[in-house]
Amino acid sequence: MNTVDVKLPTDAVKDLLLKQHIKFIESYNSETNHYEYTMTEYLRISGIYWCVTAMDLMDSIDKLDREAIVGFVLDCQMECGAFRPCPGHDPHIICTLSAVQILITFDALNKMNIDACINYIISLQCKDGSFTGDSVNGEIDTRFTFCAVATLSLLNRLNDTINVDSAVEFIHLSSNFDGGFGVRPGSESHSGQVYCALGTLALLGRLSEIDADQLGWWLCERQLPSGGLNGRPQKLPDVCYSWWVLASLAIINRLHWISKNKLVEYILACQDMETGGFSDRPGDWPDPFHTLFGLAGLSLLGYNDGRSLAKVNPVYCMKESRLEDSGISIPTNYYS
Repeated sequence: MNTVDVKLPTDAVKDLLLKQHIKFIESYNSETNHYEYTMTEYLRISGIYWCVTAMDLMDSIDKLDREAIVGFVLDCQMECGAFRPCPGHDPHIICTLSAVQILITFDALNKMNIDACINYIISLQCKDGSFTGDSVNGEIDTRFTFCAVATLSLLNRLNDTINVDSAVEFIHLSSNFDGGFGVRPGSESHSGQVYCALGTLALLGRLSEIDADQLGWWLCERQLPSGGLNGRPQKLPDVCYSWWVLASLAIINRLHWISKNKLVEYILACQDMETGGFSDRPGDWPDPFHTLFGLAGLSLLGYNDGRSLAKVNPVYCMKESRLEDSGISIPTNYYS
């Protein structure tokens, strides 16, 4: 079977272009008249989270307009307690997690309606332990379970609010013969869903219930000859999996099972020398999504060329020291 992969250009970037990445993220705070800006309203609050967290990992959070960002996020909270991506849109659990992460980063959590948010999240849990993404459509997904659990954990209201045992059971039902996890029972294993499943289990203190070696093997098989990681077999590598796969390996203490040097080479090759930012693959257009997860992946790998990145937490994808300063309970011994 031929391996689906890319070939790194011979003139690929070898160093971290930190200054360019800072300017790249800063530009998204001013270019609001573009067509792309209007067409991405549906993921605005997640986009802000990507930008804010990327800047925090680069120790440049002070370059962002704190008051404007916090004000926008608070305007996105609805009476039901959930957050929407942008005024005029419907609320969703993914947006709610992003909003809470942003507010914690800016030390503004006390400005939101925490009780209403908690009650909204509780209302999304189904009888089988799963969570819907909102109160209207009824779609279930292991992503939504992670978002619900992570949000409650960040709000320090995890253990007394939801049915933990049934949530864990739903995660187990979404596992597959290869050790991976899908979006729901019977779905194909995917690296993003593995991260969500492991993050959920880590926060609930139930990681010991999985086979870490089998799952770790499936995860390390995601590395291709180029050094990049893919999300599932026979797919191209993508910088975003430098987060989903690496964070999963970190959570189960198997980070050393992949080639660090090859992955660093791939991530650095996905930088745009002219504009800054990271793309999914070398030569493609950069964006904040891949920029955050490229930086977060390098942080997990301990990359340091004299311009070191802040340490990222593998479960929350937030600056570790930021969580500590906020008094957030951080799992430490993820898997032993």
